[in-house]
Amino acid sequence: MIKTEALSFSYADGTQALYEVSLEVRDGEFLVLMGANGCGKTTLLKHLIGLLKPSSGKVFLDGKESRFFKDEEIFKRVGMVFQDPNDQLFASTVEQDVAFGAINLGLKPDEVARRSTEALKMVGISQLFDRAIHTLSFGQKRRAAIAGVLAMNPEIILLDEPTSGLDPRGVSSIMRLLRKLNKERGITMVIATHDVELVPLFCDRVAIMGQGKIIGQQTPERIFANTTLIREAELRLPRVSHLFEIIGKEDEIHFGKLPLTIGQARRELLKFYVPQD
Repeated sequence: MIKTEALSFSYADGTQALYEVSLEVRDGEFLVLMGANGCGKTTLLKHLIGLLKPSSGKVFLDGKESRFFKDEEIFKRVGMVFQDPNDQLFASTVEQDVAFGAINLGLKPDEVARRSTEALKMVGISQLFDRAIHTLSFGQKRRAAIAGVLAMNPEIILLDEPTSGLDPRGVSSIMRLLRKLNKERGITMVIATHDVELVPLFCDRVAIMGQGKIIGQQTPERIFANTTLIREAELRLPRVSHLFEIIGKEDEIHFGKLPLTIGQARRELLKFYVPQD
């Protein structure tokens, strides 16, 4: 759906943030951009929605260069949720904020109301429709920001560190919501994060970024099997994988492959389990 070719970008102060990035986002997939802070993830997301223009290279939407689309044409199809919801929410109430994007699409009031109601229901905060934005918790603000994007009925949603600032329960809740929207609504998801624990549980494909470049693209299983690449990107393995890596090296136990989740770890351990008489 979205593709970049040799995309490079430098900020006004001369800082080059992207170096010839080529990336393809497939229809209906859940793609994670993973890398350390400052590797260019946010800059790349802003190019995918047209908030930044390339210094060189190209961005395509359904095979057509993005520069030939009007901004509003892109915003109808691609939505973005920023890292800090306070940068995105500005209306007095939740209902007003969620409706803002749909109103600016030129929709009729009845359609705006229908979309806003449905979006609030999808993210589980229908009961907060008349609440003042400043009274919401951080997690509620995150859901309100997602609802505002959903009300515009996008085909693709870009999310910059969607779990930052959330407690463990909030992280799990938001990620389950995004996966549900991806599976049940067919919305293509592109998430930028450096939280490696989330990746094997939710995503279909991983693109690793390092110093403004894409340095690896694969399924989570194949990406995390390349421990050299993970450490080159200044990341780490999921904790359960790291534990098995240490056991394998220090206790000289050969595992078929490094497990990425607790369920996979359990199955691997059961291979070595000998019942006692």
